[in-house]
Amino acid sequence: SAPVAGATVARAAGFFMACQAEAGHCCPVTMTHAAVPALLVDQDLSRDWIQRLLSRQYDKSLVPVQEKTGITFGMGMTEKQGGTDVRSNTTVATPSDDGCYRLVGHKWFLSAPMSDAFLMLAQAPGGLSCFLVPRVLENGALNALHLQRLKPKLGNRSNASSEVELRGATARLLGEEGRGVRNILEMATYTRLDCAISSAGLMRMALALALNHCAHRTVFQKKLIDQPMMQNVLADMALESEAATALVMRLARAYDGAIPGQPADPLSAAYKRIMTPVAKYWICKAAPRFAYEAMECLGGNGYVEEGPMARLFREMPVNAIWEGSGNVMCLDVLRVIQREPDLFEQLLSSFAPVAVRVPALNRLKERVETLIQESEVSEPGARLFVECLAELASGVLLVESAPTEVSDGFLSGTVRSTKHYGAFDYSVDALAIVERAMPVS
Repeated sequence: SAPVAGATVARAAGFFMACQAEAGHCCPVTMTHAAVPALLVDQDLSRDWIQRLLSRQYDKSLVPVQEKTGITFGMGMTEKQGGTDVRSNTTVATPSDDGCYRLVGHKWFLSAPMSDAFLMLAQAPGGLSCFLVPRVLENGALNALHLQRLKPKLGNRSNASSEVELRGATARLLGEEGRGVRNILEMATYTRLDCAISSAGLMRMALALALNHCAHRTVFQKKLIDQPMMQNVLADMALESEAATALVMRLARAYDGAIPGQPADPLSAAYKRIMTPVAKYWICKAAPRFAYEAMECLGGNGYVEEGPMARLFREMPVNAIWEGSGNVMCLDVLRVIQREPDLFEQLLSSFAPVAVRVPALNRLKERVETLIQESEVSEPGARLFVECLAELASGVLLVESAPTEVSDGFLSGTVRSTKHYGAFDYSVDALAIVERAMPVS
């Protein structure tokens, strides 16, 4: 069926809320959603799979996919010798007479092993290729996926992650041999979007918990939220949370304008390609320190396990590491600038109409341009460049959509990653910002 206008934005809003209720289930939700573009490489093979993947029913039965009312997907890319460097994968895929392949090897990280199928990379005769690996075969037999153990993780404990041995597992080739990385890239793009959305949602939840506590906690005969220093901390956090939320929703809108196989809006295509790694880097890396500051707002109540803050804090790092760490995201941005400079020029030009009338934004835009001109954005300066670009994009969005106290407060603090929350050396309407961010009871 034809894509529905605004579908990615609507889904992003739902995902933003869902992760605040329970983040653990978001991993299989993300991978199931992101599997669609990879499956579409072979429409004949994927027709039945996608039909069941789109079901709103969760079917936990351990039966062949043809007998299920709904299915979920996991993926296994990471091996012992290399995580991000998937081209070093050693799992071997051997063609068999039945038109399938047999996979032999080891995956060090298989996400959501309870899923009905997995997308995996393996070395076929024609090179690294992408495969669909069902959990249960059509004859009802279990596929040769031998789970060795579940991973004891820092956080994300409600979502199973495992190590698996592939001992002749039956798999179907997606696309052509040797094009596995290209086939999987679109899937990675969608999972990176969800990493940013989830981190923004978790930041909002941490902020809501901090705001609620401070609104009710009395210290020295005065509510915490009425104390100027705490107001500054909460206002600073609210600014970062709103900026992150605005950025992921704008990024989701770009996905609606750049759907694979459909005529793309040029700006949407540029925004999607560049701002996905930018947002993933900036928001996901901000989330752990954000959660710690929210925890400190609750004091000892935030540190103990009776409340939700400790679990929330443990959840935060996974999105920064999963689907490409910070350095990988920055290298991806550099790659676009070097290989497709026109995309970057188009993106930067889209910021200009707002930037030219806001001095702080214009200075930030000039800084981005200077970093390119002076060093051609060399690898050592990549993180600074990506952070400046993230703040420029977020500042533009807040000027366009947020109250003046929010956009002015945000822009007055750039570059924000070099300071602690609440360390204002400028005047902002902290109370107005806090009141805007306060959760509705």
